[in-house]
Amino acid sequence: MQGLVFWLVYPILWLISILPFRIFYMVSDMVFVLVYYIIGYRKKTVRENLELVFPEKSDSEIKKIQKKFYSHMCDMFLEMIKSISITEKEIEKRFTFTNIEYLRKLESLDKSLVVMLGHYASYEWINALQLYGLKYRTYGIYKKIKNKQFDNLAKKIRGRFGGTLITTYQTTEIIRHNQEKGVLGNYAMIADQSPKLRRAKIWIDFMGIKVPVFDGSDRLARNMDMAVVYLHVEKVGRGYYQATLKPITEDAPNEPQHAITKKFVGYLEEQIRKKPEYYLWTHKRWKHRNEPIPKNAEIIE
Repeated sequence: MQGLVFWLVYPILWLISILPFRIFYMVSDMVFVLVYYIIGYRKKTVRENLELVFPEKSDSEIKKIQKKFYSHMCDMFLEMIKSISITEKEIEKRFTFTNIEYLRKLESLDKSLVVMLGHYASYEWINALQLYGLKYRTYGIYKKIKNKQFDNLAKKIRGRFGGTLITTYQTTEIIRHNQEKGVLGNYAMIADQSPKLRRAKIWIDFMGIKVPVFDGSDRLARNMDMAVVYLHVEKVGRGYYQATLKPITEDAPNEPQHAITKKFVGYLEEQIRKKPEYYLWTHKRWKHRNEPIPKNAEIIE
């Protein structure tokens, strides 16, 4: 059944992916009308999140952000599909890096790195990093897709320009193997997800609200002695993104406890407050805010 679903859907995705960009974004506009005005996908959650973190904003301001967010979300979703067929020339033009020289410095120090990301702007075309002639191999840490065919498609897309998808469970083993072989890697990890309450060991203020956070990137960098950067992505035009690798630390084992996590949250908050329409508001990231903090939990101040 899963295979049937894939082969029914994939031809449509492929046809969308090969559309010229001008027509491609016209399709995105139509998807926006469907998602925002007709289906109303998670509009209640989006509005609740915006009102929660921006209590000072008026109703009209919230609605304006909400509408811009849905337009961006549809672009981002369609750009995932575009990744099926996007050319090397196009991805290099549309997802640029401003400070590759910093990676060259880390490369000269023989340092692998953790790239911490939030659900902000877009990271779909981060594989463009592989086109700069660096020694680094790019790995994306992801959650395996239940449908085997779609999971294989995701791996194929990420592998088009030399990237590799690996699961959370494979990460430590692969990093150790690469270190033993002298292979430099950059390991991209989305670090702003909300953990289940039973796993909520670390709490921090995120957008002024105390919530649990994952600290896996923090612990991994310390244990493996890797540099850590924040991927600061800005949407500079429709279908155009500019990424800056903001240093968090080059000496993770000697950072104060939870300092890496705290710096990451600070960088992400700064972007959200500046242009909130590019954050992914459809997820319930503040759902545990009213839950009692477990006695054995650590609170990052």
